[in-house]
Amino acid sequence: MAKRKKNIALVGLGYWGKNILRNLYELKVIDIACDSSKKVIFQKQKKYPSIRYTTKFRGLLNDRDIRAIVIASPAATHYELAKKAILAGKDVLVEKPLSLTVKEAKELIKLADKKKRVLMVGHILQYHPAVIKLKKVIKEGKLGKIQYIYSNRLNIGKLRTEENILWSFAPHDISVILSLVGERPKNIGAFGGDYLNRGVYDTTITTLSFANQIKAHIFVSWLHPYKEQRLIVVGSKAMAVFDDLTEEKLFIYPHSIKWVEGKAPIVHKARVRPVKIEKKEPLKEELKHFMFCVQKRKKPNTDGDEALRVLEILTAAEKKLKNG
Repeated sequence: MAKRKKNIALVGLGYWGKNILRNLYELKVIDIACDSSKKVIFQKQKKYPSIRYTTKFRGLLNDRDIRAIVIASPAATHYELAKKAILAGKDVLVEKPLSLTVKEAKELIKLADKKKRVLMVGHILQYHPAVIKLKKVIKEGKLGKIQYIYSNRLNIGKLRTEENILWSFAPHDISVILSLVGERPKNIGAFGGDYLNRGVYDTTITTLSFANQIKAHIFVSWLHPYKEQRLIVVGSKAMAVFDDLTEEKLFIYPHSIKWVEGKAPIVHKARVRPVKIEKKEPLKEELKHFMFCVQKRKKPNTDGDEALRVLEILTAAEKKLKNG
């Protein structure tokens, strides 16, 4: 990007795309934004008049000045748009999920490798300062041996009909849990309910069992009375809580359990300790990482292979849901 700083294009200016647009604008790297809605484009033009706009995706592919494309369109379009962008010689950042099938994901990974293009997926929690700090805390052994991990991603808000809650909410937590455990699960289970729209699950619980004896579950729902975004790691020495809706974000609970005469376990509660983290916007950090990978030709932390591992778990969990 040294020759021309503003050489990134954005596809999709909707629910999440508008946040990407703001960050790319603040980073001064976006040249052109694309959306199928002229109404949406008109609204963004008033706010960001210095950016070029178009409704034609093909024009981005033919623009030699565009080096990289960020795709924030509906999930069903990710595979097709990413494939066309890679074939056109563009580096690509795709919002989760990379695709809707494992087969398509593998094809994109192979294609990006063949064309020597950067392929990154927007698993944003991997760039959250609190998650980065949590990994460091675990690596330093402050929690002891990890025993159980669980996450709640709940809300009463935007309901979708094109994808269920598992595919909409769970990828973020699956990505983080896999990075914390460091291996793939040996067993995957899932159950849930489709209360609003038959066949589209509103609430799911996914269970993961790993060979190292760690277990995890992920509870996601958009039929919940209040918003909750919380991930808990239970260790043999202490517990950690990542609560994205609080100011401090990360907390350590150094509770201990003592056995009286080796028979009765007694809990000794300790005062919670907030962990100091850097005040950075995860989305901006994610985009900066993408820009770095494009500049230096590096493999992203959340590359196609990492996205494939998440996709394989989503697919297996979806199969469990459909099988009752």
